[in-house]
Amino acid sequence: MTSGAGPGEDGQRRNVSDAVGVVVLGACATWSLITATVHDGRPEGVLLAVLAVAAGYAAGRICGALLPVSAPCAGALAGIGLAVAVPHLAPGPQIVAPLGHAGATAALLTLCAGATCCAAWAAESRPLRLAMGALAVGITVTAAALGSTSGFVTCTAVLLCSLAAGRMHNRGPGIAGLALVAALVTGLTWAVAGNTLPEGLITSLEGQLTQHRVQLWQDALHLAHRNAAVGVGPERFGELSTTATRTLLSDGKPHSAVLQQAAEQGVVGVVLLGASFCWVLHALWRSPRPTPVVLTAGAALTALAANAAVGNALSFTAVSVGAGLLAGLATARPLADESPQQKVDVRPRGDRLTP
Repeated sequence: MTSGAGPGEDGQRRNVSDAVGVVVLGACATWSLITATVHDGRPEGVLLAVLAVAAGYAAGRICGALLPVSAPCAGALAGIGLAVAVPHLAPGPQIVAPLGHAGATAALLTLCAGATCCAAWAAESRPLRLAMGALAVGITVTAAALGSTSGFVTCTAVLLCSLAAGRMHNRGPGIAGLALVAALVTGLTWAVAGNTLPEGLITSLEGQLTQHRVQLWQDALHLAHRNAAVGVGPERFGELSTTATRTLLSDGKPHSAVLQQAAEQGVVGVVLLGASFCWVLHALWRSPRPTPVVLTAGAALTALAANAAVGNALSFTAVSVGAGLLAGLATARPLADESPQQKVDVRPRGDRLTP
């Protein structure tokens, strides 16, 4: 279930993935500065998120190479501690409980569950693997104990996907399936905001999402239609949204990453957000790690993408760092897999030994 490419081909693949990541993240930072200049916006939040993902990814690649089992386990324990010690991870008061539950706490616990399952698949001894699996189940129970329904659902989904990944030998269909899930959730969010679904289904979804959140989405879509090219500028949604300005304790977010990008950075911002997720999936597809590790990490990151499509998960630095860290861990080549020196195939030829 490991990568079948040779050392040279594998290194070239990783170089391509890294180059793509540099270009995509650099474009995200550059475009936020451009849109901020056009509309006098504040790009600091986007720049911080890009930096957090890049730093987490680099740290994950290093730690994953040195400690492929201990590093994801330690990261998961740190994430659990953060989620328990800082309820909802929100800097201010919560407006409506579901908005907080669909945000950082659920996303962070999902990433922790994914990291623990990756550690379990990377472990060689059966007792250690069972211990990691028990920890992943404990994280799922913790999500329920904290009252995060969405976190419990996504952690359970990651656990089930991880178990299924153990029976897959070809990661391509799994990666394609994860991309399809992310696209469906994003499309559903856009359809709810545009009020294009049947009335009965819209009413049912509003009961789960809250009418306040749907109104924020509708405001974001309205702003996106009015400023499709470059949006209204980073961090300006709270100033221009009718729903946000009427709310007493508003955080100025539409609670949907894709709709926030559309409203504040236009079509190009949405394309860059999608390109970032596609780069992560591409890096996982090219990863030298075993297929169960790759697909488990992909499932956790897809669950994060789904959370971000209907919540404010990406508004918190801890979540951005965690996402980059998990992606880095799942794409690193452990040093133990590298031979200390290249072996030469020696064949006898007459009275000499020649390569």
